[in-house]
Amino acid sequence: MSKYTIGIDFGSLSGRAVLVDAATGEEVAQSVLDYPHAVMDDTLPSGKKLGVDWALQHPRDYLEVLYGTIPEVLAESGVKKEDVIGIGIDCTACTVLPTLADGTPLCFLPEYEDEPHAYAKLWKHHAAQEYANRLNETAHARKEKWIARYGGKISSEWTFPKIWQVLDEAPRIYEKMDRFIEAADWIVWQLTGVEKRSACIAGYKAIWHKKDGYPPDDFFAALDPRLKHVVDEKLARKVYPHDTCAGYLTKEMAEKTGLAEGTAVAVANTDAHVCMPAVRIGGPGIVLAIMGTSTCMMLLGKEECAVPGICGYVEDGMLPGFYGYEGGQSCVGDHFAWFVENCVPAGYFEEAERQGKNIHTYMQELAAGLKPGESGLLALDWWNGNRSVLVDVDLTGMMLGMTLQTKPEEMYRALVEATAFGARKIIENFEKHGVRVDEYYAAGGIAEKSAFMMQLYADIIKKRIRISGSPQGPALGAAIYGAVAAGAEKGGYGNVFDAADAMGKLKDTVYTPNPAHADVYDRLYAEYETLHDYFGRGGNDVMKRLKTIKKEMR
Repeated sequence: MSKYTIGIDFGSLSGRAVLVDAATGEEVAQSVLDYPHAVMDDTLPSGKKLGVDWALQHPRDYLEVLYGTIPEVLAESGVKKEDVIGIGIDCTACTVLPTLADGTPLCFLPEYEDEPHAYAKLWKHHAAQEYANRLNETAHARKEKWIARYGGKISSEWTFPKIWQVLDEAPRIYEKMDRFIEAADWIVWQLTGVEKRSACIAGYKAIWHKKDGYPPDDFFAALDPRLKHVVDEKLARKVYPHDTCAGYLTKEMAEKTGLAEGTAVAVANTDAHVCMPAVRIGGPGIVLAIMGTSTCMMLLGKEECAVPGICGYVEDGMLPGFYGYEGGQSCVGDHFAWFVENCVPAGYFEEAERQGKNIHTYMQELAAGLKPGESGLLALDWWNGNRSVLVDVDLTGMMLGMTLQTKPEEMYRALVEATAFGARKIIENFEKHGVRVDEYYAAGGIAEKSAFMMQLYADIIKKRIRISGSPQGPALGAAIYGAVAAGAEKGGYGNVFDAADAMGKLKDTVYTPNPAHADVYDRLYAEYETLHDYFGRGGNDVMKRLKTIKKEMR
């Protein structure tokens, strides 16, 4: 009798579940639910206006995903609930929310419905940048050794800048909340009734270390005396490996999802790192890029290397036995969506519709007809700040070289090239500091759907590119961890490497660099680096000055 696992991927705009055959990795059924509240970056549901750089989510949407997608994959597949042996969860990170001791989000309470700080702060909530700046200054002034593990900078996207912002701007929320918890860990808590936090997420987003734990209390007191006991009061000292079982499905959640009570649930994972076993990566030398609204770039190493400007490295953070290194770009798919929504003329949409094509497909076909460098354009990929290697969310986008003859498809291609240049910058930074990169694996919607983009990336980064065999890489990865949580005796696996060998998959498609194109892109990349350092390393802080004026005028 076949056994199955369910992987549920909570992204920026939607949640998706896949039902997977635990023996073969075959994806038997899938279901996607768009979040009813989407991303709240302008107003709350009440209409209350949000500030600059806010990005919130409603945790009720996460529950709607569980209640909607799980019954749907069971119904579509006809699989009996008793044959589902495990569940795995992944989510964007750092996405964090304040709750009561029983897990109730503060935004569920009527008295806090109109309080922005009561909601989940999405990973791309950047309104805590001033707190990140002060945290980094204090860490360097105190010569904290752990700061080197995070490339020398903690991002505003991460746990402690966000919780410090809550304390400073909404102290009544800080006092009311008993827990400040990652959305992924909260979802597992709702499924199992047990709060078990992921060591993976704590390591990358909350400055936790396998041997040292969190920074000492006196560091947090140096930030703000009220934060001295923040770990014990609002977080949790105990964390758990993400390749272990967090607990078992409660009776209440079994009734709401249609699964069997007692089904194993894996410790939570992040939406990027969970993809490693989904593409059968089991060792160093391969960058895995999860390409969606943003891009997360990960690779493994046997040695511990301090790499400046990365998001961090964590021992056993991606796969056991390896240091997991992470870098990334804050704006990729968001980049292209912004351009299409705001800068493409109506005539292009009409022609795309006439041809029966998605507007992005149509734009990419036009862009693919151009030669490298033909447009005379060059862009910086900072429309949502820079995650790596500058770690600065106050940087903004730029395009150089436009004339009265510039066409939308030329601008579109320049934006695609910008993201590839940014990826090359991250790769070269890893290599410069001792972390080997031989190949580039890509997963996510962009990698799956756009041969144009993948070939362009190969030409720019000058690496061979392979593509995930699943269009739902994170969800498949989560399902793999669900099989590990279940264990071999229940029809799952004793370790993640065995599970990956059986359930992971890659396409046969391989993109190799075009030497003629690569030569032109080397010249353009040299110009990109000049602009990157001039605007990103203090040569001209005009982007930040403009942002300051913008905030003053809100």
